[in-house]
Amino acid sequence: MRAADAEVEIVITVPNHGIGLWMVGAFVVTFVGTRVITRLIRAGRGPFRNVEVGGTHVHHQVYGIIAMLVAGAMEFAYRPDTPGAQILAALFGAGAALTLDEYALWLHLEDVYWSHEGRKSVDAAFLAVAVGLLLVAGFNPFSDSGRGAAANAAFAALLLVDLLFSVGAILKGKTATGVIGLLVPLVSVVACLRLAKPDSPWARWRYRPDSRRAERALRRYPPGRRTRMDALKDFVGGVPKQ
Repeated sequence: MRAADAEVEIVITVPNHGIGLWMVGAFVVTFVGTRVITRLIRAGRGPFRNVEVGGTHVHHQVYGIIAMLVAGAMEFAYRPDTPGAQILAALFGAGAALTLDEYALWLHLEDVYWSHEGRKSVDAAFLAVAVGLLLVAGFNPFSDSGRGAAANAAFAALLLVDLLFSVGAILKGKTATGVIGLLVPLVSVVACLRLAKPDSPWARWRYRPDSRRAERALRRYPPGRRTRMDALKDFVGGVPKQ
């Protein structure tokens, strides 16, 4: 058989050398270390102090943003192989941890680190770790597996349905399950079909104050309700000030 008559398909697979695991690992280590240091500063123990330049408190999210910018620019510019790729992944993960640890600050545009509003930073970090672990485990419905045109159209339709369920879950006040549902569709379906939280946009739009659903939502999610996850957040992030 002549070479011109043969069709040879060459598939080149480039392993990621565990880059995702490096990123998630650096995120977890940096987040835990940051929380330990900030709690020591809060208690006035150890050698650590807040960093001030010209009387201005420099929040650690500044270092995180710089780390992510540097890691992203280096990755796009040089596309390094091992070990450079792992180093940049770890740098990006560490920067993301420093930045998300003050997520509540850039959400509220004020220093709410130790307040109840500041607990949103811990929520964001927990969610980032969960999504990162799912991606490392291979949960990626957006990957291209060489499907045909018809299969791609059906796949796009399924993704659109999954996105609608995820948005519905988020509108019902279930942000974590809504985001995770983008990778594990069944999670968003269950969250979207269940009762909305009483302070969620869905409840404000769809549950009349005197309706049965509004009463059920209040019974299911009463004010001051605490779960085991709240206890874990207190352990990791510290108890918010009253």
